Amino acid sequence: MAAGAPPDALGRRLSCGTDYGTVRYVGSVSGTTGIWLGVEWDDPQRGKHDGSYEGTQYFKCRHPKGGSFIRPNKANFGVDFLTAVKDRYGLNDKQDVQYGTGNTVVFGTKTVEFVGMDSVAEQQRQLNKLVDISVRECAVSHAGQEEEISRTCANMRHINLSKNLISSWEIIIAIASQVQNLETLNVSENKMRFPSTSTFTSSAFPNLKILALNQTEITWTEVLLCAQGWPVLEELYLSSNNITVLERPDNVLQTLKLLDLSDNQLLDGNQLHLIAQLPRLEQLILRNTGISSIRFPDAEFGCKTKMFPLLKRLAINDNKISQWSSINELDKLPSLRALQCNNNPFMDTEKNPETLIQLIIAKISQLEVLNNCEILPAERRGAELDYRKIFGKDWLEAGGHWNPEKNKPSEEFLAAHPRYPTLCLKYGAPEEGELKGRQPLTLKNQLLTLTIKCPEKPEQKPVEKKLPESMTIQKVKGLLYRLLKIPGSELKLSYESSKVS
Repeated sequence: MAAGAPPDALGRRLSCGTDYGTVRYVGSVSGTTGIWLGVEWDDPQRGKHDGSYEGTQYFKCRHPKGGSFIRPNKANFGVDFLTAVKDRYGLNDKQDVQYGTGNTVVFGTKTVEFVGMDSVAEQQRQLNKLVDISVRECAVSHAGQEEEISRTCANMRHINLSKNLISSWEIIIAIASQVQNLETLNVSENKMRFPSTSTFTSSAFPNLKILALNQTEITWTEVLLCAQGWPVLEELYLSSNNITVLERPDNVLQTLKLLDLSDNQLLDGNQLHLIAQLPRLEQLILRNTGISSIRFPDAEFGCKTKMFPLLKRLAINDNKISQWSSINELDKLPSLRALQCNNNPFMDTEKNPETLIQLIIAKISQLEVLNNCEILPAERRGAELDYRKIFGKDWLEAGGHWNPEKNKPSEEFLAAHPRYPTLCLKYGAPEEGELKGRQPLTLKNQLLTLTIKCPEKPEQKPVEKKLPESMTIQKVKGLLYRLLKIPGSELKLSYESSKVS
């Protein structure tokens, strides 16, 4: 093979300038001389064709304009992990070490103090002091010589390997197996191959708690295969991948507390039932997954589902949920405390944004945070009282009644408003005067009618005055004194409710 192209070039990742791609063909091209690399680019705008040239198909691309040919000497196939670390932290033999003041030396952006730096070996030993290492966009493509990482960077716990030239999960294993106490690993934006057989096993991640695999083209089946090697994983980030179908994670991911599936086209909300038994899951991120509904059919309204038993935080923003019934369903989650649901069609059914927020709060009883805003107790009380008023007429027309013996709202009403009976028990059924439906909060709608009667003159017509609802009793007495010249101590005030018994 020509110089510049490694013997295992086929399938490898490469960069050319600022562009990234995968080698799909190595060889000659008809009508030309020398060796060419057929590349499928991550950005199809960089390509020119689908892998064919003058009628001959040399390789295939997912995008009709995603491929092109380049010479091997134009390709950067990357460096080993330790070379990238030395470059990043200023310890490469080819680079000058920046000396600070006194007994200090600067490694990239980090200043380390020590005594007796007489050799490059002494400098490199300082890498052992680094716990958090980032080699993002440093063209890492392979692990390097065996055990070299463990000898040089023994104390690493957090590694950022995102956007490099890693072409397979085996390379990640080769690096991680040399880092005994690895807790956090970010390998996002590396389009790589993953194991596809059930015989795959790995013990390279015994202490890994946080793993980011965004934009790696991993499927859920591949996640479950690799997850056998993540015995204590707590956070898993899988956004923007090829995940369209879920499977039950039997005997894996049982320690998971956070799962991010955003920007994967799941489409069917029932897919969530397959991961609903993750015993420790507290946060689920489903932003832009195309789901149009959420259902927990194992529980009736007013009851709690056995699915997602510890789920506290749920993000379903930027989806296609059009029915309020999905919001009703969320009240079945026993531990739900925080919800993000912006940019869903159901939110367009209510023009007033404040009313929209009130409806969501009233429908989900245990919610404490909505779209990153804390729900104060007074706000919840107001939302529930208003919800009870707004749908009071519908409740009556559906068979509701103030008399408990006659209160038999229809199944249709209860399906649409499953929390309504609970709110009536909490605050009492809405009074007749409250059953006017939704009205704008104009001053007219906030006034009470004060009827003034004089017992000494029963033949005299009562006087009516409109008063603000917020007016105190003391001020009412002052007003009456000015009108009737009767001291407040001699006034008898009574309030008549329009509620029907």
